[in-house]
Amino acid sequence: MTLRIDYRSRAFPPSYAFRSGTLSSSWDEVLWAALTLGRPSTYHVFRHGEASFHEAIFRLSLIRMAVEQDWNGYLNRTDSFAALDPTEKGMVSYFLGMTLCKVFASGLLLTPWLLHLDVFRPTLNPVILGRSRPDLVGEDISGNWFAFECKGRSSVPSSADKAKAKAQAQRLVSVNGRNCSLHVGSFAFFRSDVLEFYWRDPEPGPREAIDLPRPDTEWRYYYEQALSLASDTDSEPMAKERELADVRIEIQPQVRRLLRDGLWSQARHLAIEQRLLFISEGYQPDGIKLTAGESWTRPYEPRERG
Repeated sequence: MTLRIDYRSRAFPPSYAFRSGTLSSSWDEVLWAALTLGRPSTYHVFRHGEASFHEAIFRLSLIRMAVEQDWNGYLNRTDSFAALDPTEKGMVSYFLGMTLCKVFASGLLLTPWLLHLDVFRPTLNPVILGRSRPDLVGEDISGNWFAFECKGRSSVPSSADKAKAKAQAQRLVSVNGRNCSLHVGSFAFFRSDVLEFYWRDPEPGPREAIDLPRPDTEWRYYYEQALSLASDTDSEPMAKERELADVRIEIQPQVRRLLRDGLWSQARHLAIEQRLLFISEGYQPDGIKLTAGESWTRPYEPRERG
């Protein structure tokens, strides 16, 4: 079944034809977005061995726990999400915010390549990055760079929330000396338990700017989680966890060989060059194909209410 996500767009340049409406998506796309958000592991305790696998399962579990589709294809908040404490809701909402931002960036801005700014900490002074800055930076298929501040809320965001997201998105100005074309502030939020999306493109402000180096080895954070799940062998480690995840990951053979050799940037360059071919073969533009199992389309059974 097609998934539907209502959205509102504000202040984008006239060259971007989309305004507001309903985006048609799928579980395949949503879960692909969740897996390929280029960011360091959430569980920093997993520093060796199956680190990427645990991170991949964690990301899929967050989506499964938080939302389920209704009979019209909209994503509804689950009872499990509603029962979380405020801190837990904040963490899950933030992840939903980044995931939907990637879905919309890929679908409407033709920008599938997103990296979290935290991957640049080893090469930049953390003080330069600071706390008030965008979450993600992305490159579209034409080589333009965009900055994205991603927020999530369990209710409709206020005007103050939107103003804060706008200010944080404004700070990142350039990548490798090339100015960002868009500085997007976005929200994933629930309205009457239904997941919606809001984004806008504010003009960059006068605050201290961040100039990021052009990503190279940082693309490992983009591909690692998908690569860790791309196995057809039941005897592989964590076989039971793979079964419970109920997703099938395929990576285009040439891309996969490069990834296996740790040639992360080269794999990405190949995917850019072969984008149209990969899409015609059913892959995402990055050479990854994710197929969600039937369990993702089933709503949870209603819980007993006393």
